[in-house]
Amino acid sequence: MPLPQKTVPMTAEDYLRNEESSPRRNEFVDGRIFAMSGGTRSHNIIAGNIYSLLRSHVRGSHCRAYMSDVKVRVEAANCFYYPDVMVSCEAYDKNSVFTACPALIVEVLSRSTAAIDRREKVVAYRQIGSLQEYLIVAQRKQWVELHRRDPNGQWDVTEFGGGASLVLQALPGGSLEISIDAIYEDIEYGRETDWQVREGLADEWTEDGALDW
Repeated sequence: MPLPQKTVPMTAEDYLRNEESSPRRNEFVDGRIFAMSGGTRSHNIIAGNIYSLLRSHVRGSHCRAYMSDVKVRVEAANCFYYPDVMVSCEAYDKNSVFTACPALIVEVLSRSTAAIDRREKVVAYRQIGSLQEYLIVAQRKQWVELHRRDPNGQWDVTEFGGGASLVLQALPGGSLEISIDAIYEDIEYGRETDWQVREGLADEWTEDGALDW
């Protein structure tokens, strides 16, 4: 009876090379590949609102805001993710497809990613030495969770709801105050949002739990 074949984890170098020709985006977690599902229009609008606010704030500085096509590398965890929005102040490289030194990362939750964004990515992102703030934004309700590194390297977590405002401190040119209403501009909550399937290993798609994010 033949022995079962041992799966060899993919290297980060192979992942980056394969991703160049992949018809869809895949995230890399310590040798394993996870295909990314599509997003809703609400997800796109919320991420776009945040990107627009950040882009305006960093314009003219040495920092740049990026949307979901640019990867972030978490070298300590051997991972590559596609954040919805991030700001990096590292030297600009026009040919690079990722940043390893973000100052701010934003993830907009969906049914397929809520557990990952609020658990796995919290642990991974906190290992990035340059990261000062991680913003988690709900899609189906006005709710935002801000993770901020304090001067002692510890992380504080603050939640914000509709009508409130938060202040980002990791950006150049001083702090940026953002109202929760501005994040959710043009979003209508009159009916349920169509959720997408869970992200799975390459072509393997499964349903996730019923988290109301």
